[in-house]
Amino acid sequence: MRIIVADCQAKYSGRLNASLPLARRVLLIKADNSVLIFSEIGSYKPLNWMAAPCSIKEIEPTDADDDVDTDIPEKILRVCADKSSDILEINLQHIYSDEAYELGADPGLVKDGVEDHLQRYLAEQIERIGEGAKLVRREYPTAIGPVDIMAVDANGEHVAIEIKRHGGIDGVEQLTRYCKLLNRDPLLTPVHGIFAAQTITPQARTLAEDRGFACMILDYDEMKGSEDGSLRLF
Repeated sequence: MRIIVADCQAKYSGRLNASLPLARRVLLIKADNSVLIFSEIGSYKPLNWMAAPCSIKEIEPTDADDDVDTDIPEKILRVCADKSSDILEINLQHIYSDEAYELGADPGLVKDGVEDHLQRYLAEQIERIGEGAKLVRREYPTAIGPVDIMAVDANGEHVAIEIKRHGGIDGVEQLTRYCKLLNRDPLLTPVHGIFAAQTITPQARTLAEDRGFACMILDYDEMKGSEDGSLRLF
């Protein structure tokens, strides 16, 4: 991992055009050449980025284009996508730090304890989604990642369940991708979807119901065996 702190400006061109004016930012350059640009405040997401596969060319100021509208930069990074004409060009006006670190192999994401427990409890109590339902398996594998729970309902039809602590639109989009892929399999289709969470935003509920998914509110304490709590399937 290479980490650069610099005053920089950036321009993205290709399928879309975007630019970042001059400001102090952090650049992360991963081993696969992915480049991400972050600011001090704002969203956890990068301001701009180029995902792999891509290549990086470091251009010295004497090789820079003449249209740089500020002082001559210390360095220019030109990042080109391998499978499209997209280019991210970053002018590093002043570099404060440029360090590289070997991070080694990563064990991957470990799910939040509460979310993992919700998945386990619902798998053990699968009839909560409907009388006669049966568990197929947790972490049902697909080409785009595992579905939290795969089950079959009383009619023998498959049900894909996506579980979140706090259900937002991103979770609905994730369930949409899973169901779209699973419904291509003639041995599984029709595959229905259930979006299950401790809380679901109004926007996520509207989107889920528009796409034909059921929304389930999960009560963590009730599923652990507490007398207080409720679970509703809409």
